[in-house]
Amino acid sequence: MSDIERRRRTEGVLFLIGFGLCIPAANWLIGNVGTVCPPDAPCLIPVAPGVMAPSGVLTIGLAFVLRDLVQRRIGVRWAAVAVVAGALLSAVFAPPALVVASGAAFLFSETADLAVYTPLQRRRLILAVFASSIVGLIVDSILFLYLAFGSIEFLLGQVVGKSWMVVLALPFIMLLRRRDERLGLTPA
Repeated sequence: MSDIERRRRTEGVLFLIGFGLCIPAANWLIGNVGTVCPPDAPCLIPVAPGVMAPSGVLTIGLAFVLRDLVQRRIGVRWAAVAVVAGALLSAVFAPPALVVASGAAFLFSETADLAVYTPLQRRRLILAVFASSIVGLIVDSILFLYLAFGSIEFLLGQVVGKSWMVVLALPFIMLLRRRDERLGLTPA
């Protein structure tokens, strides 16, 4: 195995671990971290002036980017396996009342992310990460809110909160792409 292949695989595994850790982190944050933590409700954080969202939105936004990086480093099969495993983890770590909403939203949103990212990633990496993450986080937000609460009243906070992590990750993606080009590291 060449040094470049070893680097690709190592980075892919690290991105996969990060992706997997986002799920229990989101569930922990929702119950423990926020500027407001009402009883029997998720902890909330401000994501824009006058807009609040459950604190777990930050790590879920990051999960979309990490799934894309898993696919870039170790391939679409690993990304698909990560999506299914992530949906199962999401259901396992979700509070009992939110198991179906959490698992289904994760499965469908990450699948949407994969479907948008795959055709774009070889030619336009930054656009692929941004567009696929936005599609995924919108699907995730709508599906989760509807299944969990029968309403999409808090859609804006969900979308804005998740989008922050995507936007904050884009400079890292640009640096990664430049380094890949310099090293001759092509996508898996």
